[in-house]
Amino acid sequence: MRTLAASAFFCLVSLLHSPAASAQSLSCGGTLSGVGDSKVSVIQKCGEPISKEFVCVPRPQVAWVLSPYPGGPAQQVVTQQCVPMEDWVYYRGQGNFLGIVRFYNGAIESVRDGEKMR
Repeated sequence: MRTLAASAFFCLVSLLHSPAASAQSLSCGGTLSGVGDSKVSVIQKCGEPISKEFVCVPRPQVAWVLSPYPGGPAQQVVTQQCVPMEDWVYYRGQGNFLGIVRFYNGAIESVRDGEKMR
């Protein structure tokens, strides 16, 4: 029973963290840019964005700290680390939402909607 529960948990975590489960794409002139595409690819498909901004995204980081006592067990510590990323904003036209493309290590990490343009 324990391995069945562990397998179910692993499958659930895999689905939640897969790009297809949470990713959008940016449509530009009939072509799509999505998770994993490079900055060069996005510029070729969509042109230059209306703005670019470097952001610090906090992400949990697990570390192990040795016990100060001889033979004591190591302790697991979770801290927040700043992960540098870049947000590009695209204007999609009057009445549409802005498209925000987040890059990590030169590739699209996520695409989301911004404010609606009036």
